Amino acid sequence: MNLINQMFSLFSRSAPAAAGVRRVAPAEAAQLVREQKAVLVDVRETEEWAATGVAKPAAMLSFIDLTGPRDQWTPFLRQVGDREIILYCRSGARSGVAARLLAAEGFKTADLGTLRSWHRAGLPVCKPPGVR
Repeated sequence: MNLINQMFSLFSRSAPAAAGVRRVAPAEAAQLVREQKAVLVDVRETEEWAATGVAKPAAMLSFIDLTGPRDQWTPFLRQVGDREIILYCRSGARSGVAARLLAAEGFKTADLGTLRSWHRAGLPVCKPPGVR
């Protein structure tokens, strides 16, 4: 079992409430982002962003980078400050694991779940920069 699968297995078994992670509805997430009380993060991978788009206000920071070298995550986390990090992915699994992992590191996190829930709430989705 590789490191990512081990981490996924470990964190997916723990209860979100125990790690300080809450579920957040799309409308609340959008409001918190507008008020600059939170940042929204899409933890899917590059090919997923290109195929289905991203929530308009979302930062695109892959789960693989979070659990690996953190080339993109490290500078992002330095800039977050005391804002909540709201995460989503395709199915809600990676976002839940990422939220628990970051909460265990002391960050205030919430799990939106899926891009689909954002889209179904009528909130804006766009193509990532550089994708036609």
